[in-house]
Amino acid sequence: MDSLIAASARALATGDALGALQRIALREDPPALALRGIAMAQLGENLRARELLRRAARGFGSHEELARARCVVAEAEVALAMRDLGGSDRPLAAASATLSAHADHANASQARLVAARRLLLLGRLDEAAAELAVVDLRGLPPTLRTLAELAAAELALRSLRVADARQALMRAQDAADRAGVPALLAEVAEARAVLDRPAARRLAGGAGQPLRLDEVAALLASDALVVDACRRGVGAGTAWRPLARRPILFALARTLAEAWPGDADRDALIAAAFRTRHPDATHRARLRVEIGRLRALVKDVAQVEATPRGFTLRPLGEREVIVLAPPIDGEQASLQALLSDGAAWSTSALALALDASQRTVQRALADLEAEGRVRSIGRARAQRWLAPPLAGFTTILLLPASLPID
Repeated sequence: MDSLIAASARALATGDALGALQRIALREDPPALALRGIAMAQLGENLRARELLRRAARGFGSHEELARARCVVAEAEVALAMRDLGGSDRPLAAASATLSAHADHANASQARLVAARRLLLLGRLDEAAAELAVVDLRGLPPTLRTLAELAAAELALRSLRVADARQALMRAQDAADRAGVPALLAEVAEARAVLDRPAARRLAGGAGQPLRLDEVAALLASDALVVDACRRGVGAGTAWRPLARRPILFALARTLAEAWPGDADRDALIAAAFRTRHPDATHRARLRVEIGRLRALVKDVAQVEATPRGFTLRPLGEREVIVLAPPIDGEQASLQALLSDGAAWSTSALALALDASQRTVQRALADLEAEGRVRSIGRARAQRWLAPPLAGFTTILLLPASLPID
């Protein structure tokens, strides 16, 4: 490694992308192309960064598999920043194995961190946890240790293990202080601020009481019967009945819970479940069928009883009934939460993250754009979507696959 390449690498390690470019901007050899690609990525020029990294990988010979593997990892990180979540994860896994075989533990750990962060964006929390579990933090440079602790904190937050998240963020702060990279320090500060922002609302009497993440965790751990609109289910203590894939039953459960301790009339239940304000006999017959299904599903935690004007929810064991709502309502809440991270998303990436069809995402984006809540840049295949940050509350509970049940 010549002196200019070494000096450029040191500059990149401290976040000085311009200083790195000053040393190698006119060079076309593969090591310089790779460093230029990383520098461009740090400056936010992701398309140019990807092009340079691919040229560098092609430029390294067949005997330089270690250098090629490093380029694959760097390109995967750029793809993550671009929210390009499609494609196979096998090249990154192969690069990680190559780096481990050559005892390049720092870059092997970085490959696993990129894979874990991608899985977190896709809501595949169990797989992300498995990737993070094999990352050996010993001997990692402060920058990588910061990223590892931030990923661990996000995983803990989305699983509502708030104490674990606090500890991970404290370790991330310590590592970021030692790294001294302004962007990392800002990222840690933003992550720590999430703990003090409202994360959900407890609905009662038509009003919503804001709750922080630790308060949400305490509520879910209590003996109350919670109708949870964040992860769409009904729970009491350790019992949990998921309704995310049964939207009609969840709409009925939420309407009954909001009416508790009174009853909900049949027209209100039909309007919530079937989205019609002009019910007829067929709707009332269908309501009886769906109420029967809900009654069977929640029989271990509550009863659903008929009243002269509708139905009422009766929790077993004299429990209190609580409705936990996300900080913002609406079918596009998860979509807004993803877009509020400041990155430019493609519709295909959003569809992957939301486990929805691309056409469904396109229709939702059109509605949000008409309301002025999102905007697009580019055209056709290059089109990307952006939204301003959702300030004032955390979006953790709005993200896909939040709050997994062990």
